[in-house]
Amino acid sequence: MMVALCCAAGLALWPDRDALRRLRVTTVVGRPGPPWRAAVGRALPLPAAVAAIAALAGAVASTPLVAVLGGAVAFVGARAWLSARAGRGTEGRLLALADGLGVLAAELRSGRSLEAATRTATSACADDECGPALARAIRAPAAHRERGDPLVSDALTRIAAAVRLSGRTGCSLAAVAGAVEDDLRARHRLRLELRTATAAPQASAALLAGLPVMGLAMGHGIGADPWGVLTGTGTGQLLLVAGVALEGAGLAWSRRLVARAVRP
Repeated sequence: MMVALCCAAGLALWPDRDALRRLRVTTVVGRPGPPWRAAVGRALPLPAAVAAIAALAGAVASTPLVAVLGGAVAFVGARAWLSARAGRGTEGRLLALADGLGVLAAELRSGRSLEAATRTATSACADDECGPALARAIRAPAAHRERGDPLVSDALTRIAAAVRLSGRTGCSLAAVAGAVEDDLRARHRLRLELRTATAAPQASAALLAGLPVMGLAMGHGIGADPWGVLTGTGTGQLLLVAGVALEGAGLAWSRRLVARAVRP
């Protein structure tokens, strides 16, 4: 059981792709990672792996019902963690694209050619995906079809449209790039303000979600056996399923409210 729990903790704390890339660059520059790592990541996603390990630990430590519930809770929790990490990645890409657009506008105002300014702006993007995407939007604006984050795609679409308009009419591309940069930075500041405003409700929801676990601990502390009742009797199992379902519904509802509040 301890081995399974340690494996689950290791998977939950596994660094993201950007951290692994930085580690490879720092230690062995130019040396690719082992091919089995990418194959394992494609064959067994993180939520499925965490759910399988949690279900195995629940089956070993308790009843099959606990294994099923533990696997479902672990899967949903891992999905929520990945979604939150994706949101943080979107903010990082917005800032990287804003930096690239700022460099592009400065290079064009200084009199450099569009190709030279594009190369400099691409190298200024800290994100490995935003730099090539910005270069594609500038060099091939007619064939621009970016997918992914709506905010980033919208900014790149505007840059591609500005490049097409500049090519037809000769208008300044630097002014449009500067305007899009200002808009991206304003959106980023708004997202930070909304996240700060909703930090207290999110903390309250997390505290309320942990109260049932505290109740189980208090029951054991006074000599009762609430876990045995919940897993060893028919009525207790029904209450356990209902409690987990209500807990999940409450967390999902609070998460949806927060998501609607922080939507720019």
